[in-house]
Amino acid sequence: MDAVFIYKDFTVHYQKEGNSAIPVILIHGFAEDGYVWDGQLAFLKEYTQVIVPHLPGSGRSDYNPQLSSVEDYAGCLLALLQHEKIETCIMLGHSMGGYITLAFTEDHSQYLRAFGFIHSTAFADSEEKKQNRLKGIAMMEEYGSYAFTKSTTPNLFSKAYKDKFSGRIDALVNKGTGFKKEALQQYYRAMMMRPDRTLVLRNSKMPVLFVAGTEDVAVPLADVLQQVHMPKISFFHILENTGHMGMWEETEKTNDFILNFINYVNTNP
Repeated sequence: MDAVFIYKDFTVHYQKEGNSAIPVILIHGFAEDGYVWDGQLAFLKEYTQVIVPHLPGSGRSDYNPQLSSVEDYAGCLLALLQHEKIETCIMLGHSMGGYITLAFTEDHSQYLRAFGFIHSTAFADSEEKKQNRLKGIAMMEEYGSYAFTKSTTPNLFSKAYKDKFSGRIDALVNKGTGFKKEALQQYYRAMMMRPDRTLVLRNSKMPVLFVAGTEDVAVPLADVLQQVHMPKISFFHILENTGHMGMWEETEKTNDFILNFINYVNTNP
């Protein structure tokens, strides 16, 4: 089911399927929309309620020039939960979605039973990465969003997946034609300015899920390995020969990891 709500005067779209006392919220990453989770939505809806928002500026949701930080996007998720009258949930984020999930956890942990990262990190951007984001913002300004996604998105996948499923990657790249450059620039600025949130992991008493890929160049496995021991209760899975997009590259394994995590949370209140 497709649904909408209003956040800071602009329309936000989301998908909602299944039924459960503890919904699972799946947050997409940069230059994606909620449909990137279609393989998870189709599987998980048979076991639980799944809610997948299109963040402001992505998919069918309006671009909102008022937003400037991952905390603003976390506020959007809070508005979604309040709109749906959800008092507790599990929240999982991919890449940028993980940064937003961490910001939400820091400010609104009372709404969470558990949270997790699919190819994401609690570390802040390094100075080198901040400089690369600034170059990306400049590239978007000069050449537009599609040229930027065309040059960067294929690098998120493993070589084996790129060789076998180039058509699927092309379809994801082509979504770049639907993004305002201002939306992608807004995301980059928000990610660039986010703080280190490893303390959120260290202080967490709720279960935390980590899924990492051995060929992920955006969030290297070595970075994730430094974080998995921080929470009191940690679930950690490595996807071999997989890049930054395990939801696509290893759909069945990712689905099983998420479902096992959900089952643990549901049976360990």
